Amino acid sequence: MQRYDQDTLAVRAGTERSQFNEHSEAIFLTSSFVFESAAQAAARFSGEEAGNVYSRFTNPTVTAMQERLAAMEGADACIATASGMSAILATVMALMSAGEHVVASRGLFGATQQLFGTLLPRFGITTDFVPASDLAAYDAAIRPETRMIFVETPSNPLTELVDLKSLAEIAHQRGVKLVVDNCFCTPALQRPLAFGADLVVHSATKYLDGQGRVIAGAVAGSQADMDEVFKFLRTAGPSLSPFNAWVILKGLETLRIRMEAQSAAAAELAAWLEAHERVARVFYPGLESHPQFRLAQRQQRSGGAIVSFEVHGGREEAWRVVDNCRLLSITANLGDTRTTITHPASTTHGRIGAEAREAAGIGEGLLRIAVGLEAIEDVKQDLARGLALI
Repeated sequence: MQRYDQDTLAVRAGTERSQFNEHSEAIFLTSSFVFESAAQAAARFSGEEAGNVYSRFTNPTVTAMQERLAAMEGADACIATASGMSAILATVMALMSAGEHVVASRGLFGATQQLFGTLLPRFGITTDFVPASDLAAYDAAIRPETRMIFVETPSNPLTELVDLKSLAEIAHQRGVKLVVDNCFCTPALQRPLAFGADLVVHSATKYLDGQGRVIAGAVAGSQADMDEVFKFLRTAGPSLSPFNAWVILKGLETLRIRMEAQSAAAAELAAWLEAHERVARVFYPGLESHPQFRLAQRQQRSGGAIVSFEVHGGREEAWRVVDNCRLLSITANLGDTRTTITHPASTTHGRIGAEAREAAGIGEGLLRIAVGLEAIEDVKQDLARGLALI
């Protein structure tokens, strides 16, 4: 069987034409499907016969999106969900039980920290948070009841990296699954399964869509693990709509060229910020000053499109930069063609508490830029206006 390059898979994988032989993928906007007989209906519901039943858990457009992303990540299968957070929830609920334990990297997205730290303990699933890059800390935190290690790499918003190959070895030696949030890099820049991870999760809302149009999520991995996630999805229903799946399908076609362009612009912006007198520190894996620059060179195709930086001062100075932007969009979303800016301590990580933010290294002077496709000189000029007022 011929093995295609990822660029080809991004355009061609998961394409199955209907009787109309359409060239672009069709959108199957239907809640249910009609059967030829009562016997066929029974066979479809029982799983004895493959086919579509009900769009909560089977839909041709959603299936196409799942197959394409699975191919791009190098996974056996993929399950699409209604959002990135529902993808994480579905993964945990499908593969874990009350009384079991997670080891997670400390610098997770705020809502993910809330899920693991506040909501899941109500259902008997506990989590210990450890420094993202400290391999010994993961190993030390594993207990007999530990079933999962969950990490983001790069992390949101400080772009900390996890050595996936080494952490996968630790996880598998201890009989634990490694789950990686690949939202910042996407398969265009990083394929965690190739480094030994067991599952990859996505907020497809971000770069997989690429234009800020829809909410979506996905998890990819082995067929056995995806069968378990599918059971949860079928019953609990955190399902992706066919229309949103179609939008993600089309977004995947341009993923690599967008990520390469946005990453190149981010690298230029990071270097400019690092040289700016009003900037105290820049966090970007593509800079040699990043403590894990060499790991980024081995593990990622580029530094990515997220640049975070601390201004001299605190919240007042950071907000002054934000409030004087005329071009950048003041929003917590990322992965858009439009450059966005946010103050993590008061937005994405505002609910986790000051102590947890301090432990994660998220200070009041920190800003996060998700670089889009505008001319990078215009982005610099927009930031320069506010920086000049500090």
